[in-house]
Amino acid sequence: MKTIKTLSAAALISAAVFTAAQAHVTFLDPEAPQEKTFLATLQVPHGCEGKPTNEVQVKLPEGFVFAKPQPKAGWELEVIKGDYQKNYDNHGTKVKSGVVEIRWKGGNLSDDFYDTFVIQGKVSGVDAGTSLAFPVKQLCGDATEAWDQVATDGGDPHKLKDPAPLLKVVAGGGNGHDHGDMAGMDVNAAAGGIATVGDLEVSDAFAKAMLVGQPVGGGFFTVKNNGKTDDRLVEVSSPTAGEVQMHEMGMQNNVMKMRELKDGIAIPAGGTVKLAPGGLHLMFQKVKAPFKQGESVPVTLIFEKAGKMDVTFKVLSAQGK
Repeated sequence: MKTIKTLSAAALISAAVFTAAQAHVTFLDPEAPQEKTFLATLQVPHGCEGKPTNEVQVKLPEGFVFAKPQPKAGWELEVIKGDYQKNYDNHGTKVKSGVVEIRWKGGNLSDDFYDTFVIQGKVSGVDAGTSLAFPVKQLCGDATEAWDQVATDGGDPHKLKDPAPLLKVVAGGGNGHDHGDMAGMDVNAAAGGIATVGDLEVSDAFAKAMLVGQPVGGGFFTVKNNGKTDDRLVEVSSPTAGEVQMHEMGMQNNVMKMRELKDGIAIPAGGTVKLAPGGLHLMFQKVKAPFKQGESVPVTLIFEKAGKMDVTFKVLSAQGK
């Protein structure tokens, strides 16, 4: 008998339970509360005709708004934005557009395993009892698997060959917050002082509070180079996370994409570089416990020339208040 040694005992148990329960792409929790930010967790149980999955595409339905995907190590993240069919309220601001499709690309998920793909968002303007369909497509080299069928006229979705994953909307109380929104944050108020090493100054260091069950968090700061020599941030670590990566968000061909900066972040002589939501940022991977507002996160920054710097990141409210 062939034994796969790369899974832990807990992962083996989870995989066995999941495989027995469902062979389609489904949500870990099939219910979504009204007007509250939550994590929609898709489960991908297998590849395409035995081939490994290299890309997962998810189309978001009308009413699922302010979406933010969770990055995955080894996968490129592509976020496609478009217009909503109606306006949605975001803390008093009418929002007419947002994320309409998310793609995790360039991975290699073996048919021997399953994995999860997480999207933070909120269901707004949708009646309780309604089911929202999220069409999903798996790309596996030259093979594809489309989970996009939706039952009509009250039909039974279990009778469909390739049903789209469904979220059933339930009453949520209407007092939730959009925890992904960092707009309007007073970053200076979050400053934990100024740390220096060599010619470099780091200030305004903060991390974003996380939802329960969210294993990835964001970190931000400003670094000023007072010297006459270029430098580069080459490594970041923290005892609170298994790994800390440097990332960049940017528009490419009208598509918002995020990529890991494996070569680090350049700090030009006499210049200032700001890591902020929507641009350059740190990504805390495999977080041991979700960051909570009011806590502090110890971080070590290593620069190519200036050397090592220990910085304390203050954890701010996730909605920036």
